[in-house]
Amino acid sequence: MATAAGVVCAVLALGVPAPATAADQSEPGDVGQAMESLAKTDGVVGATGESYVDGKRAGRGTAGSRLLDGKGGRVSPDSRYRIGSQTKLMTATVLLQLVQEGKVGLDDKLADVLPEVAQRDLVERADEITVRQLIRHTSGIPDFFASGQFNNPYDFTTYYPPIDLVKASRQVPRTGEPGEKFTYSNTNYLLLGLIIERATGRSLAAELTRRLFAPLGMTHTYLPTRPPQGIKGPHAHGYYPDDQGTPRDVDRQNASFGGAAGGIISTSHDLSAFYRASDQGRLLPPDLRQVMPRPLPNLCGGTVAATAGNGPGFLAVTFTSDDGRRQFAVSATLKIRNEQVMTVGKAMNKAAEAVLCPGR
Repeated sequence: MATAAGVVCAVLALGVPAPATAADQSEPGDVGQAMESLAKTDGVVGATGESYVDGKRAGRGTAGSRLLDGKGGRVSPDSRYRIGSQTKLMTATVLLQLVQEGKVGLDDKLADVLPEVAQRDLVERADEITVRQLIRHTSGIPDFFASGQFNNPYDFTTYYPPIDLVKASRQVPRTGEPGEKFTYSNTNYLLLGLIIERATGRSLAAELTRRLFAPLGMTHTYLPTRPPQGIKGPHAHGYYPDDQGTPRDVDRQNASFGGAAGGIISTSHDLSAFYRASDQGRLLPPDLRQVMPRPLPNLCGGTVAATAGNGPGFLAVTFTSDDGRRQFAVSATLKIRNEQVMTVGKAMNKAAEAVLCPGR
């Protein structure tokens, strides 16, 4: 059985670094053509993408089919899709807004801001780990998926409270000393979600809506909180091979495993609005923006960065220019295993370069 560990993958920079040169500021390339090329990549069922310049749509396109084997008609240009670990940037933004308001401190200890984890011995060395270390993946807390308890990608209905997933991570050896090194762990962000809820007295979903989705006009973005909640509105279906290699529909996924680490559902329009506001400094002051881990620009001559999220049946990547003016948000539904997704990621990079720097 393939594991479900890819449900909320790391924030990835999928590009190959190129020599730093001036960014191509020509008109954006043809998004529709880029999506047609992406949809021809092995393992892709359907693709959708939009590009924006200074907040105005510069192009959009879809390709492939909504369902497997060419069924279900063409992918809707208004499709909603899972964004995977791109969720982490939004969770971190909300947490850092609480830091700005003085409700949480970056150097606060986990045992102080979330006493339950220390009282119940759910996190080893909780009295040493800081909020900053959680945000930057330097806490040494292992990923709960490494416990091996959540390896069924077809379990759509069992609800696991976040604190139970944190508890499962306690069975796995630590990955290092607090603050010692970067080791990606979804457990860090489940804990940040719980800290947000304790500090505000509101659910994470409510805080995301109040602080980000509503102010930025992200009207088609939301956080599912319990299974079997799925994708509302028009969307394409993803698939994941079973033990016999037969693709099985994974349109429904277990919301327990996403949450603050990777559960948000959005659109290309809404994601572009978030990245534009974030990169232009409208959500956090410069000193707090520097706390968030972000990939270095490595496309279009080192002027465009890629942030990704994937899981069974999907890969979603948002590309944004270093000045925050240009975005290209794209999603592909898949029929391959998570370990094969890098091929699709490379095809997405080519699509981004064709759209954002067509003159290179």
